[in-house]
Amino acid sequence: MVRAFDLQIFAHKKGQGSTQNGRDSISKRLGVKVYDGQVVKAGNIIVRQRGTKFHPGRNVGLGKDYTIFALSEGVVKFESRGGKRVVSVLPLS
Repeated sequence: MVRAFDLQIFAHKKGQGSTQNGRDSISKRLGVKVYDGQVVKAGNIIVRQRGTKFHPGRNVGLGKDYTIFALSEGVVKFESRGGKRVVSVLPLS
């Protein structure tokens, strides 16, 4: 008794039009928005960040998403205090 041996070869490559690449998330537009020496009004966003890369100083608020914003009109000042980067707004004189 002879058995029929049926050997089928299938493609081992994906066809054109199918790919595993091509995905990316949208950018979050983080970073410093107003630089040292620039004038801001109350409510202006100074820095958008994840976590406290910059810490709030005088006349500056910290939002729940760690956004640093001006509480009063003045000039932005970036400085280092105790190894931490601090953002302040100095009132216009």
